[in-house]
Amino acid sequence: MNYIRINGENFYNMVINASNRLEEQSEYVNSLNVFPVPDGDTGTNMSMTFKAAVKEIEALKGASLGEISKKLAKGALMGARGNSGVILSQILRGISKGLENKVEADTTEFANALSEGAKSAYKAVMRPTEGTILTIIRAASEAASESSATDVTVLMEQVCNHSKTMLDRTPEMLPALKKAGVVDSGGMGLLIILQGMYEALEKNLQAEIQNFKPAVTGVSAANNMEDHEIKFGYCTEFIIMGDSSKSNKFKDEIENLGDSMIVVGYEDVIKVHIHTNDPGAVLSKAVKLGELSKIKIDNMREEHRHLLVEKEYEDVPDENIVAVEQEVEEKKKYAFVSVAMGSGIKNIFKDLGVDYVIEGGQTMNPSTLDILECIDKLNAEHIFVFPNNKNIIMAANQAAEISDKHIVVVPTKTIPQGITCITMFNPEAEVEENIKELNDSIELVKSASVTYAVRDTEMDGIEIKEGNILGLIESKIKHVGGDVYEVTEELLNQMVDEDSELITLFYGKECDENEVKQFVSRLEKKYPDIDVQCYNGEQPLYYFLVSVE
Repeated sequence: MNYIRINGENFYNMVINASNRLEEQSEYVNSLNVFPVPDGDTGTNMSMTFKAAVKEIEALKGASLGEISKKLAKGALMGARGNSGVILSQILRGISKGLENKVEADTTEFANALSEGAKSAYKAVMRPTEGTILTIIRAASEAASESSATDVTVLMEQVCNHSKTMLDRTPEMLPALKKAGVVDSGGMGLLIILQGMYEALEKNLQAEIQNFKPAVTGVSAANNMEDHEIKFGYCTEFIIMGDSSKSNKFKDEIENLGDSMIVVGYEDVIKVHIHTNDPGAVLSKAVKLGELSKIKIDNMREEHRHLLVEKEYEDVPDENIVAVEQEVEEKKKYAFVSVAMGSGIKNIFKDLGVDYVIEGGQTMNPSTLDILECIDKLNAEHIFVFPNNKNIIMAANQAAEISDKHIVVVPTKTIPQGITCITMFNPEAEVEENIKELNDSIELVKSASVTYAVRDTEMDGIEIKEGNILGLIESKIKHVGGDVYEVTEELLNQMVDEDSELITLFYGKECDENEVKQFVSRLEKKYPDIDVQCYNGEQPLYYFLVSVE
């Protein structure tokens, strides 16, 4: 169908259809991950990010183009997961900038919006790499800018064709893609989005959001309480469509009405969560700041009476934030947020003084909002965040950028790095001194992991078959074998040197405890001058996480 100009409703249908298409093909996008370890989650991260974005515009079908694009960008920003999700959120943020205050847009204006999306994405990445999602958004913006089309449908067809051509060239830009015989997964995810937008225009679709299953379910401490222990009985959540600069003042106003309070402000939206005995009192104060939306009130005492808790909170499916809710405390100097997977590892972080541990890591990256909600719960002058995964650092930085608190993201890429950092932290030292110490500490930790191959491939001259045991040092495959313990021991052979003093092992869910004990005894005999420590991390997917210091 021809569209000389598109309005809010047209754009609504474009992005809803794009989101649906991406969700349908997310597993295919995941399968394009070149690395053979079980963490190919680009499609999942991009789909969940886009789903979070479209949820924000669910009730805005009749709104203006500028308003819908603004809400879409805001939803993506808060729901961004993984590096691909963060970059996608920045693309939508740039597009929103290009469409700001517009009721409609012609081809020139929409081309400008795509250009803004490309600029925003490139700015978000410290060292942009071609052959990735960045290349595809740049190709899309170039095709749009160079087009002479006056029909937005034709424009989007040209954008998709050029983006597809460029995506097919990504293996020439990145040798790893060529070896694996695939195109870039993030680029494919973006192409699917662009194709979904084009399809909506071409077929004049009236798109509807497919069933959305929230990926994150926060587990309240109420799950482990008796009925009478629930001090505030109503879990109250809502959004205020008002000036976010008033969020802190509003937080102060409702502080004495409950606990487990989260008040997050962004532009013209304030998101509120509180456990209270008087939801009406909270809402009556909120309505003075603006129109209320998405009001949800749950009776936790009633829910608790029907809840049978058979496992500890860390084993609950789809759980993300796993920290126990805390009463509002007097402001302290330092607080900590960490990301980890495996109940044993999470407990280690908590025992070391981490205030909130977010469930996440490989295959399950927490969103910007997950991190931001933990930050918002903490009453501290300085809050340190340990991502413990290279694919979570960007979301952590994004949360820090949005928060009005002083946030320090320590760029830990592994669990051992995170544990070393929290161990080395000096609560008596000033913040700058600790930042330097922690960044120095990261460099002293040699990290390794042992997992399994999910596909046949060849990496750095090493032939890998599906099901092989993979030994990785600093995320690079260093040994392939058929036995978990043999591979782990070979990694240690490569990591231990004359300066090594400590070997730390965290064994996963699939390991037999007696076999682990025998393995540790063997290591102690092999390395008599090195302290060998072993913990039950209970992490999935990885047989061992290893560090040498």
